[in-house]
Amino acid sequence: MRGHSVDSPDVLVVGGGLVGTAVAYGLAREGAKVTVLDQGDGGFRASRGNFGLVWVQGKGYGLSPYARWSRSSARLWPGLAAALLEDTGIDVSLKQPGGFHLCFSDDEMAEREKRLSTLQAELGGEYPYQLLDAQELRERLPAVGPEVIGASYTPMDGHVNPLKLLRALHDAMQRRGVKLVNGEEIGRIVPETNGFAVHGRNAVWRAPKVVLSAGLGNRALSAQVGLHAPVAPNRGQVLVSERVAPFLHYPTINVRQTDEGSVQFGDSMEEAGYNDFTTTDVLSTIARRGVRSFPLLKNVRLVRTWAALRVYSPDSFPIYEQSLQYPGSFVVTCHSGVTLAAAHALRIAPWITGGPIPDELPAFRGGRFLAADHPASHAH
Repeated sequence: MRGHSVDSPDVLVVGGGLVGTAVAYGLAREGAKVTVLDQGDGGFRASRGNFGLVWVQGKGYGLSPYARWSRSSARLWPGLAAALLEDTGIDVSLKQPGGFHLCFSDDEMAEREKRLSTLQAELGGEYPYQLLDAQELRERLPAVGPEVIGASYTPMDGHVNPLKLLRALHDAMQRRGVKLVNGEEIGRIVPETNGFAVHGRNAVWRAPKVVLSAGLGNRALSAQVGLHAPVAPNRGQVLVSERVAPFLHYPTINVRQTDEGSVQFGDSMEEAGYNDFTTTDVLSTIARRGVRSFPLLKNVRLVRTWAALRVYSPDSFPIYEQSLQYPGSFVVTCHSGVTLAAAHALRIAPWITGGPIPDELPAFRGGRFLAADHPASHAH
């Protein structure tokens, strides 16, 4: 196999899902020459199995830099959506009217108050929220069910069409000169004097910089460049209904009505290894919760179900780091590829091209998992 030295890019991005394409699009906007190496449809496509939320509320409990990071991305999202529309003509259907987390018990309400008040204290006026009782909630969401006793609401939340987003990022990056190579399985990354040799099934690719955004593949690849990314799969399952008349004009954490009228039900979390099949017990739990939330959905027909493997670190927070041992190699991994797409394009990419590191990023180094006393949790 021979290296592609004649057409050598400035940056090789390994992985063409939502994370890799957002970074690559941002790099191209910064003027970098970029090649994206994507495994293709044989990979575990977390990018095609997500819920489409641009979600802030509750995130970062226990690690406030993640709350700030998510908040910053939500604020940057209108600019990203406008840029994608200008570059591609694709409207990703971004709406940010705020979002609701529905509660079915006093304990759930108390947990929301504790979580959100803690985050607000840490972030100050940048973290507005409201706790709504049943009557206040029904004034905002008339279709909500009688079992729902209240909700938390923040104006920071929203949603997009995730399939349109993935298409728009692929289209936009290529219009800006990014070369996309599909069906390339990366096995080895070898640091060299002037950069890195990335060994694929079909060729060897060389560049001064390499970004690992290969989802679950980052675990093995990062170790080859002195980085630590102990990611593991976490299965999420989703139900999609037929199109129904508009009834839900805000996203909620478990149910959302899409721009096309269909309804998505989701938010399961399972440790199921690399099994990405749906299971009837989890789907029935998701469906029951959706109907308890909005009883008018009781008789709608379901048209699709799917499961996908999210990319989770031991504490559920992202891993962003440049290798100290091999500078020029970066790992970018998270499970919130939609929410964080704007931060990846507009804050991570400038850092990779040589700009200052964003203030929040030191909290997300992979080395935090090497401490023996590191607590593992799946805090959203």
